Amino acid sequence: MRCLGRAVPEGQLLVLSLLLVIVWEVGSGQLHYSIPEEAKHGTFVGRIAQDLELPLPELVPGLFQLDSKGLGDLLEVNLQNGILFVNSRIDREELCGRSAECSIHLEVIVDRPLQVFHVEVEVRDINDNPPTFPAAQKTLFIPESRLLDSRFPLEGASDADVGSNALLTYRLSTNEHFSLDVPPNHEQVKPLGLILRKPLDREEAAEMRLLLTATDGGKPELTGTVQLLITVLDVNDNAPVFDRSLYTVKLPENVPNGTLVIKVNASDLDEGVNGEVMYSFSSDVSPDIKSKFHMDAVSGEITVIGIIDFEENKVYKIPLEARDKGFPPLIGHCIVLVEVVDANDNAPQLNVKTLWLPVKEDAQLGKIIALISVIDLDSGINGQVTCSLTKHVPFKLVSTFKNYYSLVLDSALDRETTADYKVVVIAQDGGSPSLWATASVSVEVADVNDNAPAFAQPEYTVFVKENNPPGAHIFTVLAVDADAQENALVSYSLVERRIGERLLSSYVSVHAESGKVFALQPLDHEELELLQFQVTARDAGVPALESNVTLQVFVLDENDNVPMLLGSGTGGSDGVFNQLLPRSVDPGHVVAKVRAVDADSGYNAWLSYELLSWPGSMRSPFRVGLYTGEISTTRSLDETDGTRQRLLVLVKDHGEPQMTATVTVLVSLVESGQAPKASSRSSVGVNVPESSLVDVNVYLIIAICAVSSLLVLTLLLYTALRCSATPTGGACGSGKPMLVCSSAVGTWSYSQQRRQRVCSGEGPPKTDLMAFSPGLPPCPGSVSLDSSEKVS
Repeated sequence: MRCLGRAVPEGQLLVLSLLLVIVWEVGSGQLHYSIPEEAKHGTFVGRIAQDLELPLPELVPGLFQLDSKGLGDLLEVNLQNGILFVNSRIDREELCGRSAECSIHLEVIVDRPLQVFHVEVEVRDINDNPPTFPAAQKTLFIPESRLLDSRFPLEGASDADVGSNALLTYRLSTNEHFSLDVPPNHEQVKPLGLILRKPLDREEAAEMRLLLTATDGGKPELTGTVQLLITVLDVNDNAPVFDRSLYTVKLPENVPNGTLVIKVNASDLDEGVNGEVMYSFSSDVSPDIKSKFHMDAVSGEITVIGIIDFEENKVYKIPLEARDKGFPPLIGHCIVLVEVVDANDNAPQLNVKTLWLPVKEDAQLGKIIALISVIDLDSGINGQVTCSLTKHVPFKLVSTFKNYYSLVLDSALDRETTADYKVVVIAQDGGSPSLWATASVSVEVADVNDNAPAFAQPEYTVFVKENNPPGAHIFTVLAVDADAQENALVSYSLVERRIGERLLSSYVSVHAESGKVFALQPLDHEELELLQFQVTARDAGVPALESNVTLQVFVLDENDNVPMLLGSGTGGSDGVFNQLLPRSVDPGHVVAKVRAVDADSGYNAWLSYELLSWPGSMRSPFRVGLYTGEISTTRSLDETDGTRQRLLVLVKDHGEPQMTATVTVLVSLVESGQAPKASSRSSVGVNVPESSLVDVNVYLIIAICAVSSLLVLTLLLYTALRCSATPTGGACGSGKPMLVCSSAVGTWSYSQQRRQRVCSGEGPPKTDLMAFSPGLPPCPGSVSLDSSEKVS
């Protein structure tokens, strides 16, 4: 729609001045309203929410912004009904000067989703400024000898309004000597003038007062007046005459002081002093012209003495006078029209308004970061500006309107790669040479929880001695989170599970902040050789991210178990075992066999046997096998040997400290006919047939060797995967791990990726073998602890 003006009665003028015409131009992509200047506070402008199709619930301060581009609060929006209204006084002349077009540009910014609308409110002129003359009175000196139809220029009035409101008409008070010469509209550079219609007679009228009235074209009309005081002179006949009544010259802006603008020339037909001409500005010339130009009174040259700025004034109209030296002096008039030529002397000006910073690293592409506007005070190609961004930034400029841009996200962000960006906006005009300006926008990338805590390796091996003190620190896990602040705050916890009949948390605990792992109770190698569990590292982000690490805790054996005699409970009430032996046995005859086991492992379970002597006893005819425990005769028995031989057998392991046990065997010597028929090999404290004992021994050896072999093979495979290199050879090993089983009453041990050393037992009648492992450094990836934490 368009607003159509028509003549209305004066009584309806105030009502019509408050009516608004809403202009909606679909092609421009911009909302237009129209309002008269000087409208009262609260005057309706338009239903902006309805026209922009914005729901009223979105008109809240956090989601709705109105930017008037530095013009204060002239207009406001009622957030309850979405109506745009006048908030403070709007003076079109103060806002736009003499410009033919005057508009207030608004930016409406709406969030969720983010939208930017451009609204243009046209401020229409009303006739609120009357015409004004440069002075309230003007004096004209006119000699009585001036010819009829002589013209005397007058300075016209000016009106601060525009359009028809500034269209002036003039009338002169009634008189018989002068008429008013008003130039047509297309000859605005030609001044008003008085035309002499009747000869003057100083003796009849030496002075005349006329009233010049200027009336504008507004409704209602406004007027301004100037009083013309005409003094009739009585001498000089000829006034100076300029070559031309109008001089036109083009002057580039920013020329240096002293630059010649133009040289005018006037001639006077008189002789002597009446023909000598002096040049000057007219008496009613503006102070601005006097501050920028100098008129040489003798030569008629006009030079520059001030700053000539195209953006300040594009045209200067300079009225000149040529006055002779007669008495009274006569004056000639002309106009010099100086057109200022624009130069590219204004760099573009950038205005950046950041919106929502910092930007989350998971922000969607196309998110608006900032609004950018650019202006250039030059005109033509010198004022045409193009904008660009520095390279290698994940942003781009999108043009939303003439000289308006949005800085939007163009590619994905990653705070862990780049935490902030310095985006430089470059604005360059089309002048030659081109001028440019830059503005920086610092864009900080906000962290989101997109990185889970990470451990240095997925699995750790820890060695802990058994019988540790309760609460001992056995290991520390550490996870690092690449995020920031609370998203990188890591806490640790156990992955609960059952170990047999008990929960994992009854064995170990982990400190939530430090990651230290503690053994809550003494560990027992005989009960639990390997404790395998997982620790979870969880960050404090929302939602939280987590990762697990596996800990394999090997419980190392200590010598905390004494040897136990098998069948010790089947002896006598006093712990003494009786054995009958014929005196006729040969040397080397096995009398009995002591059987013992140790709950420990390795060296701690490697048992040896020793025959102790009773105080004061003679040399015993018996011996005991160092590793077999078999008691046998060392010689033939004779009459000197007592009929009751008390043997004290010491059983000891190879641990540190060493653990021992003793057993007493009472051997009764009888004649051959008195000895009961029994096996030549009887075991102390075991009341079973010899054939059954042999079978049990064979099964025991097979079972121990099978289990040992399986365990050694498992450990070798695990170590081969965890270790990168194999230790060098030992003192007496062949190169590969070996498992050697002892006799039926012996023990076994294994070594994880270590050379084995095989040592032999005593001589006849039987030899036992036992494998033991020398102390070597642990494999890479394993953890050694000291007395409280490390494994020696």
